[in-house]
Amino acid sequence: MMRRPGDVVLAQVQFTDTFEIKKRPALILFEEFDNIVVAGITSNTKMKGIPLSKEEGAIQDSVIKLNYIFTISAAMISKTLFHLTSKKKQVVYTELKKRLNGLNIE
Repeated sequence: MMRRPGDVVLAQVQFTDTFEIKKRPALILFEEFDNIVVAGITSNTKMKGIPLSKEEGAIQDSVIKLNYIFTISAAMISKTLFHLTSKKKQVVYTELKKRLNGLNIE
């Protein structure tokens, strides 16, 4: 199945503080050479990130965490949940660009 940037998928995700792997929602940022780069999504709305509401397609109000970006394979995705609107994708990529522009390259 073809995945595209802006798809919110259910994927096998490894947590950063443990080796535990669980199915969690993630946002596809881009795909290249069969590697899919995603941002994690949490229902903990107290965390920093980009809000994602039920009205936008989330099962419950959530947050896209741009501080939790990782690479997965297509085999780790069980299904596509919904696709972000163009407006929300622009918010995500604008915020991501701001963060990347903050890197000091010398």
